[in-house]
Amino acid sequence: MARKASQRAACRSWRAIRPLVAGSSLVFALAACTSASRSTSDSFRLLFNRDVEATPVQVAANRYPQIQLRAPDMSAVMVLGYVDDGQQVWYAGREAVFHLDRDGLVTSTSGNGRQIATRIVGDSPFHDLAKVTTPVKVQRQYDATPAYAVSVPVTGTLTRHGTDKVEILGRQMQLVRFEEQLQGGGIGATNLYWADATTGLIWKSRQHLAPGYAVELTQLKPYRTAQD
Repeated sequence: MARKASQRAACRSWRAIRPLVAGSSLVFALAACTSASRSTSDSFRLLFNRDVEATPVQVAANRYPQIQLRAPDMSAVMVLGYVDDGQQVWYAGREAVFHLDRDGLVTSTSGNGRQIATRIVGDSPFHDLAKVTTPVKVQRQYDATPAYAVSVPVTGTLTRHGTDKVEILGRQMQLVRFEEQLQGGGIGATNLYWADATTGLIWKSRQHLAPGYAVELTQLKPYRTAQD
């Protein structure tokens, strides 16, 4: 019982860690949180410079929520470790940890000698994405190491576009495309989101977390809250 209590305390403690703590410290703090989900993630071995593709059979056989990840330095199928106060912690094997908020936006990542934290300042239109019909300003900030960037401001302009046909695990989905033009802090790029027209659930996205570092996420088996 004492060991389990200490593990739970370690899982909760990551939110108190400052954004610029070395990434490895955060990975070690999370190591004991959900060993079963981490082991499951390890079964989708992270392969550098290659694409890791999950099959429908693999996804169906795995009871954990799963996300396909592609980034400049890794490709993996991430598995949900746990959820703490709305923050989802996803494992990309043992090499990296990604935090996502309830809207499917990456809020931080650590691993491979890199740590990035990003946040929206003020109201977030992603809380009710399905209702966004006119351009909306999004104020962001990011921290990054080893660049030692702290609270760097970035302004986004989120715009709703038409629908695209997106294939996920062999299933054709008609999704609304949202584009977010980013300017500031060394970033001049576009975030892309493909979402359900009714619920606003982001099934696929390409998110720029820092200059030169973008991640592509595809929901294979989305995490559903109890009320869903």
